[in-house]
Amino acid sequence: MYLEQRNNSKLMWIIAGGLIAVILLVAVFFWLSHSSETTQNNEQIHQTAPAKKVPETAPVTAQPAEQSAASAVNVELVDESILKDKIPDNASLAKEEVAKLEDIQKQLDDQHENLKAQHADADQLIQLKEEQIKLLEQQLAAQKQ
Repeated sequence: MYLEQRNNSKLMWIIAGGLIAVILLVAVFFWLSHSSETTQNNEQIHQTAPAKKVPETAPVTAQPAEQSAASAVNVELVDESILKDKIPDNASLAKEEVAKLEDIQKQLDDQHENLKAQHADADQLIQLKEEQIKLLEQQLAAQKQ
């Protein structure tokens, strides 16, 4: 009986070790596949030419701090050379250029709408946090009395 129990415990350890090895292999596989997807996404992002960022100079007038900071960080999203480029003579190439520019404009409009929505959400969150602070102050005042 003692020999059977000893063999059973060895068998249990072998099975447990095998399961752990399989789990580790699966985890490594998913980790490697995720890292390769991330590198592919990064390569695709870096293949597109980034737009030039040219800050505009703000006039030297007395403005609130928020407005002056916003105007100092104003950045061009699209390179102005697009407007000065020669239009292709081939009609199909011209249509492709127009379609590309329309896609860029649509993306910019979508980004603008997303930023507006985020700004509205942030304002609402600030308002709710202010109300929460007021309520907490009232609770503290009530507890002190």
